Amino acid sequence: METRQTLDHQSRSSLRPKKKRRDQLIQRALPHPSWALGFGDEVWWSRLAQPNQHAWTEADAKYKLQELTLPLDDPDPKARACYGLLVRPGPQEAEQMWLRFVAGRPVRAVTIDFLAWGSAPLAAQGFTALLLIWDNASWHRSYAVRRWSRQHNQQVQRGAVGGRVVVCQLPSKSPWLNPIEPKWVHGKRAVAEPDRLLSADELAARVYAYYGCEPEAHLAMPKKVA
Repeated sequence: METRQTLDHQSRSSLRPKKKRRDQLIQRALPHPSWALGFGDEVWWSRLAQPNQHAWTEADAKYKLQELTLPLDDPDPKARACYGLLVRPGPQEAEQMWLRFVAGRPVRAVTIDFLAWGSAPLAAQGFTALLLIWDNASWHRSYAVRRWSRQHNQQVQRGAVGGRVVVCQLPSKSPWLNPIEPKWVHGKRAVAEPDRLLSADELAARVYAYYGCEPEAHLAMPKKVA
């Protein structure tokens, strides 16, 4: 029902072409062993908010999670942003989840750093292109990010080490088109602590462990964001 209601708000003239381009990009990647398909997104991991949980209970039973509060002297942020890339290297290889937390919030400069970081290991594994599918957040479609992608691809064509980055933006409010979205939902349920406030480092460690990722240094915010 939720998906249908979201669809009802979408313009069919704009939804269908973008979905078609996404499907075409996926089909193009399948027969090419040197192309990696990636689904990108950002998410906030809250130390206070509890994820929606489901449980079987008696009809008259009341089931709830304990509401957590932040001590006045707690130095950690209430939530921390995280970039994610769900990589599908090929039909014969298992998908991979790559994460980078941010010491701040998603912005165009941090997005560029994440793309540069994510494309490097793929090139080291022999992939010549990353076909990246993500939503049309402002920091995804900014001029700076598009310029970086264009310059990066030009350098690769001239013989620089790395692989091309081909971006496909999804229609607005269409999370069901991005398979990384349910990964976030399951992850938040798995790492939640119902009766104790986790520190920011504890929360990050649980996230890395759940997705089987090696911890990475947080992406740094630029000193000045225009």
